[in-house]
Amino acid sequence: MFGQEGCRLRLEWGPEGVAALGEQCAVLVIVDVLSFSTAVDVVVARGGAVRPVRWADRAAAARPADPSWELRPSSLVTVPAGTELELASPNGATLCSLASATGAVVLAGCLRNARAVAAAARELAEGGPIGVVPAGERWGVNVVESAEAGPLRPAVEDLLGAGAIMSSLLGYGSASVEAALAAETYAWASVEDVVAGCVSGRELIAAGHADDVALASQVNVSTAVPRLTNGLLHA
Repeated sequence: MFGQEGCRLRLEWGPEGVAALGEQCAVLVIVDVLSFSTAVDVVVARGGAVRPVRWADRAAAARPADPSWELRPSSLVTVPAGTELELASPNGATLCSLASATGAVVLAGCLRNARAVAAAARELAEGGPIGVVPAGERWGVNVVESAEAGPLRPAVEDLLGAGAIMSSLLGYGSASVEAALAAETYAWASVEDVVAGCVSGRELIAAGHADDVALASQVNVSTAVPRLTNGLLHA
């Protein structure tokens, strides 16, 4: 099966993307704009840390000390420095957990910290390949009720987040068609309109979470670079 070997910048989707790129790339960047990666950025920027929990293991995850803290970026903007949270999601958190077993350096990226994460990835890769993995969504998942994660649904907001990171990596080396197209998509997109207008954004806004969509739409406002070390995403 053909892959993206020979390219220093690569992009693949979801768990299969982690598997395809994890053993080939020096750095993997997991992108889940709505909402895991954005939530992680908010926490880490405030001096906290996040332990990603696989969706299948979420029942065993410790409850936050403050029940108002959850997988919603707007609920985390007052998290005190030094706080360590366990956050589960069928997308970003699960992919971070999977990526931790690949041997690659694992970073969490979003629109808010795209430039900072790209700069860190360049340095950490030391000339090796960099893989960006947009998480996508899962078909048939109700994050409140469902016990199972359905099949992958590519998500526009994650393509945009991956593209923002890729656009700051161009010039590092040859980019696969997939990576280059993500960067081009970001270049012409109206970020706020796309994130608010895509299926995931509309779903959150309809559920009363417009503040989360607004936070996730901010571009390069953060210098936080969440890195996964010993199961914990931290600065």
